[in-house]
Order: sequence, then C-alpha cells, then structure tokens
Amino acid sequence: MSVSEQSTQPNRPTEQQILREIAAMVVAVLGEYGLEEAEVTREARFTEDLELESIDLVTLAGLLQDRWGARVNFAEFIAGMELEEIIALTVGRLVDHVADCLRTEERS
Repeated sequence: MSVSEQSTQPNRPTEQQILREIAAMVVAVLGEYGLEEAEVTREARFTEDLELESIDLVTLAGLLQDRWGARVNFAEFIAGMELEEIIALTVGRLVDHVADCLRTEERS
C-alpha cells in the first residue's frame, strides 16, 4: 500500500501502532507478576519468551476486546489452531490477525 493509500484509510492503525498497543497490553499483564521490563517484539512467543500462562492469554483476550471490540475475537483466532501452534504463537502473528480484522471490518 502506498503512502497516499495509507493516508486515505480512516483511522486504521498501522501494524506498528497495533504492535505498540499489544506490547503495552502484554506489559500490563506481566506487570501483575512484577515483570514490566519484558521486551515485546513481533518475534516474541507468548508462552516461551514472555512466559504467559493460559489465564494470562484470557486476560489479554479481554484487553483486546476492550480496545477493538468484538471485531478482534482472540478466542476465535486460536480456536482453529493446534496446541503446538498456540504454544508457538508470536506477538507478530497476533498483530497480523488484528490488522486483518480491522481491514476486513473496514471493507464491510
């Protein structure tokens, strides 16, 4: 997408903005454990690198819904995954999912 095409998109956040927002959500979840200094990158895996437990992913799902509403359904997103995919889930894959959901909604 060219710069001119991006500027005509009404209020759709860029993938970098989505990454920053998701990173802030993850840091908030980790903050409950005193781990506010985790480095949240696109490559970071939720379970192995960030050490989020399943209950933490539920909390993250709630934060995603608070921010973007039902258009970003985390439970639906992971429902189609195998266990190994969920364990290997990266922040970047979630960012891509959120961006796709926002683009899809925009077209509707």
